Amino acid sequence: MTAPAPAPTRRNGRWIEHWDPEDDAFWKATGEKTARRNLALSVLCEHIGFSVWTVWSVLVLFMGPEYGLSPADKFLLTSVVTLVGAVVRVPYTFAVALFGGRNWTVVSAGLLLVPTVAAFAVMEPGTSFGTFLLVALLAGIGGGNFASSMTNINAFFPLREKGWALGINAGGGNIGVPVIQLVALAVIGAGGGPRVLLGIYIPLIVAAAVLAALFMDNLSAVRSDTGAARDAARDPHTWIMSFLYVGTFGSFIGYSFAFGQVLTGQFGRTPLQAAYLTFIGPLLGSLVRPVGGRLADRYGGARITLCTYVGMAAATAVLVVAGMRQSLPLFVTVFIVLFALSGLGNGSTYKMIPGIFRAKALARGLTGDAAASHARRLSGAAMGIIGAVGALGGVGINLAFRQSFLSYGSGTGAFVAFLACYGACFAVTWAVYLRRPAGRVRATAAAGAKPRPGYAEV
Repeated sequence: MTAPAPAPTRRNGRWIEHWDPEDDAFWKATGEKTARRNLALSVLCEHIGFSVWTVWSVLVLFMGPEYGLSPADKFLLTSVVTLVGAVVRVPYTFAVALFGGRNWTVVSAGLLLVPTVAAFAVMEPGTSFGTFLLVALLAGIGGGNFASSMTNINAFFPLREKGWALGINAGGGNIGVPVIQLVALAVIGAGGGPRVLLGIYIPLIVAAAVLAALFMDNLSAVRSDTGAARDAARDPHTWIMSFLYVGTFGSFIGYSFAFGQVLTGQFGRTPLQAAYLTFIGPLLGSLVRPVGGRLADRYGGARITLCTYVGMAAATAVLVVAGMRQSLPLFVTVFIVLFALSGLGNGSTYKMIPGIFRAKALARGLTGDAAASHARRLSGAAMGIIGAVGALGGVGINLAFRQSFLSYGSGTGAFVAFLACYGACFAVTWAVYLRRPAGRVRATAAAGAKPRPGYAEV
């Protein structure tokens, strides 16, 4: 008779001592239910974190002429928010190992009260630009929730389901962007001001922190390991994937902040007219992120990522034409397509990360639990670095738009730069993860040397 799968053993503080998702019996008997519960609550807290991080993308729409801010000032505000969100992703990643995934989720959710209450206090005409800049900087901590959430959920799921699980976790969080834009649309339509919008989120933040405290778990297996961060930083694939994530997630978050401002600054839309359109792109980009992860599980993340960059480059070229012709319907339609493609790429690139480190572990001769543990250790650390660098792409997009509007009065110049970036991402994806020099493979096999890991299926 087959022995029953051991249940997760616990100690005080909602810590799980035994966790082995790669064991099918354990996973089906007890692991899957626990992992999915933590995933659901992780999505909730990360969702609100994204809403707080991107709240300034809609607050600037409320800030009319009476606030005395130019379009360049508003792009600078959103750039600062994106920058802080990118930087804090690194410490947030390693906070999971230091404090536990559940414990840090409670703390990070509670910290969202700081920028929300601060913005509620200062959001009125007559406030200095420096004060707005400081408060916008505080909102950047919402961007860190993504990194800690992804690192935590990565440890709960087996490799065969990581693409789906990470896609759901990230996509559910990303939906915080269009949701806060929809809430802003309702507030503007009802004649409310920015403080009404901020007041809606304060009790939601408290509720998310309480639910995480009551129902999430810590994994003892995810122990503090500063060596993992060092090893991940030394691995060239961490930085290659960081560059690719700049192209996908950097686009998603950068466009989420900038879309409304481009519509008001380049096409003369009112804040209400812009709000009717801005949520559609981030919503589709968020919804298709799990699809990108699922497609990557089936066909390989590198293949899906490569196809994504082809589509993003083509869409950007059309946006250049639409901007030059001042065609608003074409511009909005293609911009929404670009959002959707960035969401697919977000899912596929994040699926690649654990697969790459698993392939490297197997190439080193590790097997079974040893290979899984090695891959989980390095991929969790790498995700923090990759997520942080990827979010910096959003800073670059907002700064590029700012410079383009200062120089040309439109965003067309910025789109030309983005087109070149997508071309470079396509080339790197193909050269590193899909190109197979047959002659070199045969020579390596003949010499009896260890084969180079194959990444096409990651």
